[in-house]
Amino acid sequence: MIDKNAARQRRSRQTRLKIRELGALRLTVHRTNAHIYAQITSAQGDRVFAAASSVEKDLRSQLGGKGKGSNRKAAEAVGQRIAQKAKAAGIDRVAFDRAGYRYHGRVKALAEAARAGGLKF
Repeated sequence: MIDKNAARQRRSRQTRLKIRELGALRLTVHRTNAHIYAQITSAQGDRVFAAASSVEKDLRSQLGGKGKGSNRKAAEAVGQRIAQKAKAAGIDRVAFDRAGYRYHGRVKALAEAARAGGLKF
């Protein structure tokens, strides 16, 4: 029997292969029980152009401290933050890599906030 994490990684493999084929910059999301992370990387994943997470000190204080990095509000803040950093780096178009997670809840909140911040995907 395949475990939950292995199934998620299997689902993410197809997305990553397609993004590599397209050669687009990739907005990758990683989710844990306590925090949410986002990075903009090259299609091959060898270079990081921008990163944001609910672990960052100023975001953590904005969210209300310990234990507040794993809700939709935190995901929206990270989405806005990654959009700002991408704009500063001159990036406006990315491919959304949800890493096998369902487009639902925190992942969806992050994506919509990044779109509202000006990223196109």
